[in-house]
Amino acid sequence: MSKKSHETSNAPKPVGPYSQAVSAGNLLFASGQIPLDPTTNQLVDGDVEVQTEQVLKNLMAVLKNVRLGPENVVKTTVYLTDLQDFAKMNAVYERFLGKEPPARTTIQASALPRGVKVEIDLIAAY
Repeated sequence: MSKKSHETSNAPKPVGPYSQAVSAGNLLFASGQIPLDPTTNQLVDGDVEVQTEQVLKNLMAVLKNVRLGPENVVKTTVYLTDLQDFAKMNAVYERFLGKEPPARTTIQASALPRGVKVEIDLIAAY
C-alpha cells in the first residue's frame, strides 16, 4: 500500500503537523475542516449554517484537487458544539452530500478549534 499527502490552495492550509488529505490504497482521508476562508485564512462570520457551508466548500476543494466529488464520499464525521444546531447544519449538508448520502456520525464536542460551531472530516473512495 502506498500513502500520499495532498494539498490544495483552495482549502485552508494545515495549522499543524497534518495533511489536508492523505490517500492510501483506493481511499482518501480528508482532515477535519473548520470554517476558514482559504484566501484570507480567517474564520467566516456567521451562524452554524454559514460555517457549515464554508466547511463543506473547503472539503469539496480538497476532493476536487484529487479529481473526486461528493459522489465519492463514503463516510463523514460531523462535530458540533451544540446539537441544537443539528437541523440547521443538516439542511446545508444535504445540499452538498444529500444526493447519495454517505454514512455519517454526528457528535457534540465540548469545544472545537478557534471557537467554531462545526468541523467535518470525510473519507472518499476512488
